Amino acid sequence: MAGHSKWKQIKHKKAITDNKRAAAWTKHIREITVAAKAGGGDPAGNPRLRLAIDTAKGANMPNENIERAIKKGTGELEGVSYEEVTYEAYGPGGVAIMVDALTDNSTRTVADLRKWLSRNGGNLGTTGSVAWMFDRRGQIRIDAEKYDEERIMEAALEAGAMDVQVEEGGYTVLTEVPDFHAVQDALRAQKIEWEEAELAMVPKTEVKVDGANAEQLLKLLDLIEDMDDVQKVYSNADVDVDSLAEV
Repeated sequence: MAGHSKWKQIKHKKAITDNKRAAAWTKHIREITVAAKAGGGDPAGNPRLRLAIDTAKGANMPNENIERAIKKGTGELEGVSYEEVTYEAYGPGGVAIMVDALTDNSTRTVADLRKWLSRNGGNLGTTGSVAWMFDRRGQIRIDAEKYDEERIMEAALEAGAMDVQVEEGGYTVLTEVPDFHAVQDALRAQKIEWEEAELAMVPKTEVKVDGANAEQLLKLLDLIEDMDDVQKVYSNADVDVDSLAEV
């Protein structure tokens, strides 16, 4: 897990330094709009909307943007209708990839995805071809520099978390999906803040990737993440970051 965790940290820093705020906000707006359309505009009774709002606020999105996105979802303002689509694929080194998208044109989205895959050593899979390699879990990432391990362990596990993974630079709290918000509330009550919180597809096992395969895979994942219609990308890669310098 060490290489995988190290790459996650590099990605997190890259997201900040690249200043891709506008693109990130667009993705948050789509998620808020779809969540509001599916479950109503009140976050107290709509867990998906509540999470989408929390995530958007974590990205410093202004309240007026959030409120406008909610109103588009509930029909109070005119907006685009998005379709939720999940794609399954394989990347370099046999890595499994899952892509969550919100799109107003699925034909365009799948064509763009297939293009990037074919140009970078990957291919699109059929429905169910890689989904079985992942479990849906709540993930809450906490900065290790702010809190000691014992405090996080005690607070998370008492709140019903499945596990706390201690990684370089941080802790990752894993929960069952139904317990996700309860664990968040418990951490918040303990005045524990987090860097990221999401419902994610967590790989059951990981595939070691290094050298040229690792470099090509990371390029591919970046290209997919930068697609306008793509919300989230997951893989079961354990990237050996140290080997990239040797390529």
